[in-house]
Amino acid sequence: MLEQLKQQVYEANMLLPKYNLVVMTWGNVSGIDRESGLVVIKPSGVEYSKLRPNMMTVVDLDGNIVEGDLRPSSDTPTHIELYKAFKTIGGVTHTHSSKATAWAQAGKGIPAFGTTHADNFDGEIPCTRKMTQKEIVTEYEKNTGLVIIETLSGKNPERMPAVLVHSHGPFTWGKDAVQSVEESLVLENVAMLALDKVLLNNISGSCYNPMQEELLRKHFDRKHGPNAYYGQ
Repeated sequence: MLEQLKQQVYEANMLLPKYNLVVMTWGNVSGIDRESGLVVIKPSGVEYSKLRPNMMTVVDLDGNIVEGDLRPSSDTPTHIELYKAFKTIGGVTHTHSSKATAWAQAGKGIPAFGTTHADNFDGEIPCTRKMTQKEIVTEYEKNTGLVIIETLSGKNPERMPAVLVHSHGPFTWGKDAVQSVEESLVLENVAMLALDKVLLNNISGSCYNPMQEELLRKHFDRKHGPNAYYGQ
């Protein structure tokens, strides 16, 4: 069942250690087959070196296991809520990459400081609010997804393919599983540059200001706008 998607999701998961986005088993990637409404996701707690395509778990949008001998990632309910809310996405990635997670632990969104950011994200990468005690103790993973959706309210998830979950870490998404990992890689690099920028500003006494709005618009829209001209 969904052998091609299993292979893609497996390969996407293997990009996480390749790009140094995970430590041990701290991360997961999923992909969805929109026609069947089934999600393929990494099994929970399996070391990447031991992972194989046939070990991927298939679940429905209610979280029921449809195929697979291993329990799906504990973050599966979060992925499912994102697929249900963001109809155009085909893959979701969650990591604890160090720089993006540092911003999440600080409870701060990542401002658009420069063109590297603007090439990929349409404005500040938001951080969610803190989850309530009730949200944490009752259906925590599902509520994580709902808080992400709340934070992205009014935003186009294709133009803002990332969010930081307060005190937790980043989630990213894309047209498929591989692109969702690529968004995580870009996010981690943007988070690193932003952190270095803030530290340098503190040393030099410069202001903590975002880039010009016009420069943000130019760089984002030349790749993603209606008249985009970047690439072939």
